[in-house]
Amino acid sequence: MERKSDIQNEARDFQVISPSAKALLLLKGITNVPFARTAAELVSLPDTYEPEFQNKDIAFWKRVVHFEERYWSVDQLLSQLDTSNVLELSSGFSFRGLDLVTRKDVHYTDTDLPQLISQKKELVGQLTTRLDLQLKGKLSMQPLNALDEGQFTEIESSLPEGPVTVVNEGLLMYLDVEEKRRLCANIHRMLKNRGGCWLTGDIYTRTQLERLAGNEDPLKDLTDQQHIEERMFGSFEQAEQFFEESGFRVDKVADANFNRLSSIGYLLSLLSSEQLSQLEATPPFRATWRLKIN
Repeated sequence: MERKSDIQNEARDFQVISPSAKALLLLKGITNVPFARTAAELVSLPDTYEPEFQNKDIAFWKRVVHFEERYWSVDQLLSQLDTSNVLELSSGFSFRGLDLVTRKDVHYTDTDLPQLISQKKELVGQLTTRLDLQLKGKLSMQPLNALDEGQFTEIESSLPEGPVTVVNEGLLMYLDVEEKRRLCANIHRMLKNRGGCWLTGDIYTRTQLERLAGNEDPLKDLTDQQHIEERMFGSFEQAEQFFEESGFRVDKVADANFNRLSSIGYLLSLLSSEQLSQLEATPPFRATWRLKIN
C-alpha cells in the first residue's frame, strides 16, 4: 500500500533520481547501445573509462543484459512507427534521440529534470563534435518534471503540430500510484488533443531485485532508497488494469529478442547448464508496451 505522505507530498525532490542516470550510462557503455561508450568515456574524465569485459560476476552481466534489452525493446516498437514527432520523458543519459535524428528527419524532444538536461546538453554537444555528427532531424533538449501539468502543457505547445509518440524508459518504477496517475493524465490529455501513442519500457512486476543488482552495488542502494520494489506493479494483469483505468489500452507488446544483444554472449559464457536452464525457466518480470488511449 502506498504511504499517504508520499501521495500528498507534491514537492518531493526528484533530483535524487539522477545519480542512477550516470550509473546506467557506465553500465551501458559496455554494450552497443548508440553513443553509450563514448558518452561513458566523457563523463568519466579525468579518469579513464574501462569497460568491465573481464568481469566474471554473473549478477553484473545479468544487469547489463537487462538494461541493454530494455533499450532495444523500446527501439523495436519505435522503429515500427511512421512518426516525425517524438517526446521522450526522463531520458537520463540515453541518446536515443540523438541516434534517431542522425538517421531520420524527425523532431525529437528530449526531456529530464533541469540539472540533468543541462549536463546532457553539454554532453550531446561534445558527442556531436567528437564524432562529427550530421543531423537529419532536430533534437530539442528541454527541462521537464513530467508530473507537473503546467510544465507538460508548456512542452506540448512547443512541439510541431500533429500526432506525438511519447517514449519513456526508466521512470515509472520511481513513481508511486498517485504519481503514476498524474503522469498518465498528462500523457492522456496530450494524446487526446494530438493523437499518437505512448511507448514505455517500464512495465515492471515485483521480483527479486538481486536479479538486477548485487548486494554491494550502487544500483541496489538506489533501488532501496527509492522503494522501487514496492512501486512496481504486482503483475502484468494489474499493470494492464491500471492503464485501462487511466484511459489507455495495450496496443502492442515488444518481442523479447536476446540474440540481438551485444552482452548476451558474456553472460552465457559464465553459466553452467543448470544455471542456463534456471534462467530460461524464469518467467519475465518486465515488458515494453505500446499504449493508445481508449
